[in-house]
Amino acid sequence: MARVKRGTTTHARHKKVLEQSKGFVGRSSTTYRAARERLEKSLQYAYRDRRNKKRDFRGLWIQRINAAVREHGLTYSRFIDGLHKAGIEMDRKVLAAIAYDDPGAFAEVVRKVQAALG
Repeated sequence: MARVKRGTTTHARHKKVLEQSKGFVGRSSTTYRAARERLEKSLQYAYRDRRNKKRDFRGLWIQRINAAVREHGLTYSRFIDGLHKAGIEMDRKVLAAIAYDDPGAFAEVVRKVQAALG
């Protein structure tokens, strides 16, 4: 009877983990057990930070809008209130992009907001 060679699935699984952990520092990229632990943690960070990225970008957009609006003598809070009153439906991402890339167009939006505020 021929002998049974084993471990192909184990080797494949180990190889998959070590390929995914390429670039990790120290034993985390070479040893299976350390690589698996580090990979699990890195995937947890990736899952968490995909959500945190949305939070961080919203904060950045608000800061950019606030800085641009204060040059025109308004606060962020009053500006957002005026946007609603003026019926302008632009999200913060678009407003921040306009404020950053095209200050002239943003000044026009601010003028409309100030008119709506009275």
